[in-house]
Amino acid sequence: MDVTVTDEPERKRYEAHDGEVRAGFAAYALAGEMIVFTHTEVDPAFEGRGVGGALVRAALDDARARGLRVMPLCPFVEAWIRRHPDYADLRFNAPPSRVTD
Repeated sequence: MDVTVTDEPERKRYEAHDGEVRAGFAAYALAGEMIVFTHTEVDPAFEGRGVGGALVRAALDDARARGLRVMPLCPFVEAWIRRHPDYADLRFNAPPSRVTD
């Protein structure tokens, strides 16, 4: 399976596709320099195949590239960030990262 994630700003969500089939989405709202993730859904036919993780990772990578802070109201996004601490610095009001190379 080859998951492609795109931002669909007119629909206010990131969508994950497997070919031409929409496999899931992560809905959001923009508030200034913050993106609020409100809901994530993966089609039952794609559950357990990494679609949700690919979707959240791509959305957070895009938020980072755009300089946005993240407020994860969606429980799936919140849990994903907790499991991937290298994304914790994106959280709204998170302390600055102290990681160095």
